[in-house]
Amino acid sequence: MALRNILTEGNPSLYKVCRPYGEFNQRLAVLLDDMAETMKKANGVGLAAPQVGIARRCCVVLETNVEDEGEEYIIELVNPEIIAFDGEQEGYEGCLSFPGQYGCVKRPEHVVVRAFDRHGNQFEVEGFGLTARAFCHEIDHLDGHVFVEKCDEILTEEELMALHEEEDGE
Repeated sequence: MALRNILTEGNPSLYKVCRPYGEFNQRLAVLLDDMAETMKKANGVGLAAPQVGIARRCCVVLETNVEDEGEEYIIELVNPEIIAFDGEQEGYEGCLSFPGQYGCVKRPEHVVVRAFDRHGNQFEVEGFGLTARAFCHEIDHLDGHVFVEKCDEILTEEELMALHEEEDGE
């Protein structure tokens, strides 16, 4: 496994619609392993292939909704599509490709995603809360969209921390 460079704001690769995978081979497996390692090292909860310069439809998402004693784990999604969603959540998001920038985004509270695993097996997975948000965020990347397009206002990390301090003080 190897760390990949994460592309940042302004790189045209972040705004391209990605092509689906047709072959489930060792190259895909290596990419998924590298993306998982890169995401963990960067303390992210998701990473899409275009963020590492690959215009293909795959991403990794950290499942954070685990039982008290359970460990978080990575969900690999190849050619993912959201097939159902409901509810609504609004919250601040960041992105590894937009370091230090945060914006309030509305997303579904619950989503169902249909995708393939690294071996070409189709499956469905549900996401709630942060995981649902991450699924939507990463699939947006695969469609050439970034979270800042959905925000009315972008905050720095300091502004976001100050906002949370104000809310905690109320």
